[in-house]
Amino acid sequence: MVERSTHHEIPLGEEATAVLGQFDRNLAVIRELFADVRLTHRGGMVRIEGPASEVERIQNLFEKLREVVKSGHVPTPDEVRYLSQQIKESENLNGVLSEPIQTTHWGEQIRPKTVGQAKYVQAIRENDIVFGIGPSGTGKTYLAVAVAIDYLKRGLCHRLILTRPAVEAGEELGFLPGDIEAKVSPYLRPLYDAIFDMIPYEEVKRMMENGRIEIAPLAFMRGRTLNNSFIILDEAQNTTATQMKMFLTRLGFKSKAVITGDITQIDLQRGKSGLKDVQNILKNIEGIAFVYLDKRDVVRHPLVKKIIEAYEKSEGKG
Repeated sequence: MVERSTHHEIPLGEEATAVLGQFDRNLAVIRELFADVRLTHRGGMVRIEGPASEVERIQNLFEKLREVVKSGHVPTPDEVRYLSQQIKESENLNGVLSEPIQTTHWGEQIRPKTVGQAKYVQAIRENDIVFGIGPSGTGKTYLAVAVAIDYLKRGLCHRLILTRPAVEAGEELGFLPGDIEAKVSPYLRPLYDAIFDMIPYEEVKRMMENGRIEIAPLAFMRGRTLNNSFIILDEAQNTTATQMKMFLTRLGFKSKAVITGDITQIDLQRGKSGLKDVQNILKNIEGIAFVYLDKRDVVRHPLVKKIIEAYEKSEGKG
């Protein structure tokens, strides 16, 4: 049965350039991905002609693009390509690109850029314990830090604590040169980098001195109760089951914990990964959420996604 053809006109007005892109580059991407539809642009008005279902999808796409523009972000052709593909797959785009979380020093707003990232940020806001599991480049740690800083600035928590296992095989720091700070600093560097993107160095230094921000190896969490805190455990695939239990039972009143990791990158030489075990132990507990990100959520250099796909293929997962 041949689908009936229809048409629709969308007035973009002053938002036309931002939505359609410089020299209509965004419009060119939409035309490429919706080959069965005829799109024409004249005087701030876009006319869509084609199969009814495709016309409806493009209407939804333009509504999403206008929402993104109104939130203060100008979508790039790559972002338009992603949104178009997701709409073709009938994905829910709530929160994608339209919800700024934090702003970097250079004025770039940090937003969830994929469906998976939007679900991840929503889960963090709605649950006290969230596990973000997925490959490198999916924004697990960076987005968690952005949300945590938002909570800290708005007074929703009193301190931010970031931790990760130091020395993959179990925090055996004694053989490393220097004092304890010199020993653990290389392992905590990615956490410092994320914070320094969002808070000036001198301000971070003051907040660390007064205890509002703490960055420490996982071993330093033992024996503590963490109240009024936003706690992030990074590289959790390298925790043992005992370490994971120890960390999770540190959670105090009015606190939130985000645990991030990639279960395909376990460096433990002995013992089971606490991140693998916990997925079965804590499933279906209210207030605890597991969010799984994948190569579709990679937002680093385009080659990173191709590298992940190549490794998956070589390991028989593709």
